[in-house]
Amino acid sequence: MRSILTIYRKELTDHFSSNKFLVLLALIYIAGLSSTYVALQNIRESASGLGKYVFLYLFTTGGDVLPSFITFISFFIPIIGIIFGFDAINSEKNSGNLSRLLSQPIYRDSVINGKFLAGITTLSIIIASIVFIISGIGLFSIGVPPTSEEILRIFFFIFICIFYGGFWMGLSILFSVIMEKTAASILTAIAIWIFLMFFLPIIANAIANGIAPLENASVADQIRNFNIGQGILRISPSTLFAESIAILLVPTARLFQPTLLNIVQTPPQNPLSLGQSLIQVWPQLVVIVALAIICFAISYIIFMRQEIRST
Repeated sequence: MRSILTIYRKELTDHFSSNKFLVLLALIYIAGLSSTYVALQNIRESASGLGKYVFLYLFTTGGDVLPSFITFISFFIPIIGIIFGFDAINSEKNSGNLSRLLSQPIYRDSVINGKFLAGITTLSIIIASIVFIISGIGLFSIGVPPTSEEILRIFFFIFICIFYGGFWMGLSILFSVIMEKTAASILTAIAIWIFLMFFLPIIANAIANGIAPLENASVADQIRNFNIGQGILRISPSTLFAESIAILLVPTARLFQPTLLNIVQTPPQNPLSLGQSLIQVWPQLVVIVALAIICFAISYIIFMRQEIRST
């Protein structure tokens, strides 16, 4: 346990003192504060018709130029996770630090565990800090305190973001373990992210239209087309994450409605309770958490079986 804490403190210090941490923090803050400014403008313009969950509109309201905060965060979280994990192991191997480190009274599993925990802690601090800053600005500007249910929804949102980032960090650490070059590991992780984020929707739409064409289609065929497309899209953790945070932060949303980019802010008519929202997104949450654990577990097993030669 002491060796894990040693690696954890060392990696945490490296993260906080690195330029990539400062750049990522600046980008997240700029994007978050910009989206908050747009959200506040829209909230003031339609203050009388927002309904019960006014505070959550800070995170879900976008404008014509800038999207909402949840759209920004769904874009940045994979990048943060990949950047904090792509060189976790192979950079230590290439520099010879890993063999020297393991020659000390430090267990091999302490290295990868400490690195992963430090990365998750840094990711948690980045996400939680911007969410709390936006909440503070909203509380000061709107003058309406959040309800207890809104606070719980925000905390569940942070929880999901951390595990979603943990999946991408675990995936990038896996590539860092099995690939010798840091450039190869980061490019592979980014390629997978680009495919899941941008190309999979195109493929899903093409397959759905091929199986159930929409031209002169009946209502049943339209529903079939939608179900096929959504089934393919749910292969991607990005889709599962988008559905989860949309349901949690937009109580009037349903899983059969568009998420994130096409959320329409309307006055709540039949909002779901927190329990009902969690029931709807429970499968997505379980899959996201399971994927994060599986990715790290595979990288852990491979790393423990690798031969580390001294240089």
